[in-house]
Amino acid sequence: MAQCITCGTELHPERAQKYNYCMAPECQEKNAKGLTMVAVGMNKAADELMILDDRTREDLASGKLRDQRRGSFGTSAPAPPAPRRAPGAKPAGSARPARKSLPAPRPKPVPWTAKQERLALLYNEQGLRPAEIADKLGVSSYLATQIILAAKNRGKL
Repeated sequence: MAQCITCGTELHPERAQKYNYCMAPECQEKNAKGLTMVAVGMNKAADELMILDDRTREDLASGKLRDQRRGSFGTSAPAPPAPRRAPGAKPAGSARPARKSLPAPRPKPVPWTAKQERLALLYNEQGLRPAEIADKLGVSSYLATQIILAAKNRGKL
């Protein structure tokens, strides 16, 4: 009969099929691992939530599925190089005059600190709701939600 790897008690046969630890709170706390969920884009109107396991990782990397956290399909590939033109030559098929390139937009400053963001992400991973996170950080629920969403969009979560 299988035994718990933490305390040594016998495991129920059905539990031993999937787990190597018992249901005691101490054993659960030491051995239980959370699952990472990922939203996969199925079409314009719906996403499917999946457990991020090895197979799902392979499907995401191959481009078969769309990871909503990244906002792109599969792995990012470099853009093909632009064709070279002679100086002063107009692009092929272009009747309009060339536009001047605009400077890159500056990133907007965020109204929170890096420490607040780190704490908000930790609290979010622990399962706290934005209102609870806001209370702990001393900010509004809206700002707590914005912190978490900004971090998700940057891929920190």
